[in-house]
Amino acid sequence: MSDQTIGLLVMAYGTPERPDQIEAYYTHIRHGRKPSEPALQNLIARYRTIGGVSPLAEITRAQGERLTEKLNRTVTGKKFKLYLGMKHTAPFIEDAVSQMAGDGVKEAIGLILAPHYSDYSVRLYMDRAQAAAQAYDGLKIHMIDDWYDEPSFIAFWARQIRKELDKIGDLSKTAVIFSAHSLPVKIIQNGDPYPGQVKETAQLIADALHLKRFAVGWQSAGRTGEPWIGPDVRELTRQFYHESGCTAFVYCPIGFIADHLEVLYDNDQVCRQLTEELGAAYYRPAMPNADPQFIACLATIVARRAVQLDREDKAPARNQATIHSA
Repeated sequence: MSDQTIGLLVMAYGTPERPDQIEAYYTHIRHGRKPSEPALQNLIARYRTIGGVSPLAEITRAQGERLTEKLNRTVTGKKFKLYLGMKHTAPFIEDAVSQMAGDGVKEAIGLILAPHYSDYSVRLYMDRAQAAAQAYDGLKIHMIDDWYDEPSFIAFWARQIRKELDKIGDLSKTAVIFSAHSLPVKIIQNGDPYPGQVKETAQLIADALHLKRFAVGWQSAGRTGEPWIGPDVRELTRQFYHESGCTAFVYCPIGFIADHLEVLYDNDQVCRQLTEELGAAYYRPAMPNADPQFIACLATIVARRAVQLDREDKAPARNQATIHSA
């Protein structure tokens, strides 16, 4: 009996791959409203600062491809087929679902490349994918809600941060600042789990490293006129510097899993500039990107979901997934 083909719908935010795509990307983020010329030029300037465009698109493809390869080496009874779907750039989530249906896939696992769940962000990916799937009879997409506390994810970050701490040596005046993308304060009032999940990830990593001086901050807040979750990472930096005399800062953007604008600009440019103004040292661990250890983490998460599907569906004709190490 041949292995069952199962779609792997990997979803991410998306990014322009060329400078001439930036305006369309920005317009899509703004729900079809074109940005003002000053706002557009500001975004173009940010991209120019990090090399013209973000490497996110290339990294996302590499993550999806290597994850699929890993799964097909380590999970028997299934053959995973990759479909990439972006929130704001082609191929859009709907394009990926359409392609999946055209290929005859009847069952898929959906993975959003963001570890923490929020109705304001991750839920939107899920809703778009499920809405698109409803147009195709028999296509089922089984979503993975979050993976913020996955042990191998925590271990990955702990290893990366340890490398930076080892460079510093004397940690008595060192602060570790964990961060994630800020969201509007209203999500807290609605009971959204996002802030709590981010804080739990940070605490798990801090516990693994036995950190004594750390905090959770927020970055990359939108300019919408409404309050966004704080404190901002820059505010935390100043606080640690003035109140604790810290002269070395390790920035850990645990809400992200790839090098992109928010990391390469908001951290490596804005936060670095602040530390230089304070006369302090700037450090940032390498992002997960397509690191084999991180890909193995994602494979564990997806493979576990595949096993759960087999337990949920007892039909005798279905092949049972088995996970092997590789």
